[in-house]
Amino acid sequence: MNGRRSMPNRRFTKKMRLLRSSEFERVFAARTSAGDGSMLMYGATNKLGHPRLGLTVSRKAGGAVVRNRWKRVVREAFRLAQHDLPCLDVVCLPRGPAAPTLQQMLASFSKLAARIDKQLRCGPQPTRRNTP
Repeated sequence: MNGRRSMPNRRFTKKMRLLRSSEFERVFAARTSAGDGSMLMYGATNKLGHPRLGLTVSRKAGGAVVRNRWKRVVREAFRLAQHDLPCLDVVCLPRGPAAPTLQQMLASFSKLAARIDKQLRCGPQPTRRNTP
């Protein structure tokens, strides 16, 4: 042994991404989502043993520079948080005009993924209706 401690692999490889439109459609079809002020996250369970990330950043978020900043921040947050996330396929959509900081994204990832995981485990929540 060379004295180094075993560190978890924090790379963002191709197997960690949603690549096909059918994979995105499966996540959207699950109809499970959670959001906060900076991001909306859709999720679906997977049986791969690790989470996967899909990104959708529309032109409403801003110009190319802003959209690319969003993607970099979200990917980095996912890369750092991947070992703490449940085994879900998630698709992230940005909210708001400016890309948040990495710390905000890390907090959002763990909070939103936990909410989605809870929704998927407990089943759909009944909708509240105001009855007279």
